[in-house]
Amino acid sequence: MHSIRQTRVFLAMLLMLCLLHGGGSARAQLMDAGKPLGAAAQGDLPAYLKDAGVVQRLHQKLPMDLQFKDSAGQATTLGAEFGGRPVALALVYYRCAMLCPQVLHGMAQGLRSTGFKAGKEYNVVVVSIDPTDSAADGARAKQQFVSELAQPDADAGVHFLTGTPESIAALSAATGFHYVQVPGPDGKMDQFAHSSVIMFATPDGVLSEYLSGIDYPARDVRLALVNASNNKIASAKDLFLLYCCNYVPSKGKYTVAVLRLLGFAAMATVAAMGLGLFLLFRAKRPNLLGQV
Repeated sequence: MHSIRQTRVFLAMLLMLCLLHGGGSARAQLMDAGKPLGAAAQGDLPAYLKDAGVVQRLHQKLPMDLQFKDSAGQATTLGAEFGGRPVALALVYYRCAMLCPQVLHGMAQGLRSTGFKAGKEYNVVVVSIDPTDSAADGARAKQQFVSELAQPDADAGVHFLTGTPESIAALSAATGFHYVQVPGPDGKMDQFAHSSVIMFATPDGVLSEYLSGIDYPARDVRLALVNASNNKIASAKDLFLLYCCNYVPSKGKYTVAVLRLLGFAAMATVAAMGLGLFLLFRAKRPNLLGQV
């Protein structure tokens, strides 16, 4: 009896520790939910990196009349590259040898896995934040991106742009994508510190979502495009996933909406019970009539 009592006390203490740990995790998640995308311990960052974050401009319209040049060197506007479709948008610089290629690679992989086609259900717009990047630099970066996207006829729906310092600064401010020019290994100020993020906008240029990191899950990218299209390219499965998932701006990703799933399961259970009672009543009804 004594050993059994000790075992029960030990288990109770273990359960209490688990609950305390779980409660701490839940509180941490609630506190994190209010932080901006990519929030970090600012005291641990070099001073020049503190201004290289992202401040989300959700539901704000982009300046669609900004002037840029496409990868063929032709003058264009930001709005002209949307083509009446939802847009996956990224700000990088084309001669970057570190983070930017990873962002573009992750973007291409995520878009390729959605089942949607560039130039049909959506467009891609990539803008260089380096005013010294040329159209030729954009053309090389676009060629690499299209090859990784691996979609037939995607070229017409993918646009790599370059611009003046004024146009780049205006787009940076509108998207909340901030960057800082920093020296490279040779001491030249030809590199940029910035966040890794891709953005999504509606066909009329309203920012709808930001996905952070360098790997973008196909589910999140597809739902972001569906949401940016105002569900115009959604399937029944997409609508169900949108119901079961929440976009969390502070995390830059989708998470499962547990309460909605539980509510759906409860409704399904009630419906199944109702159907079972109905079938049971129908099965017994002829016997009751025969007895009468």
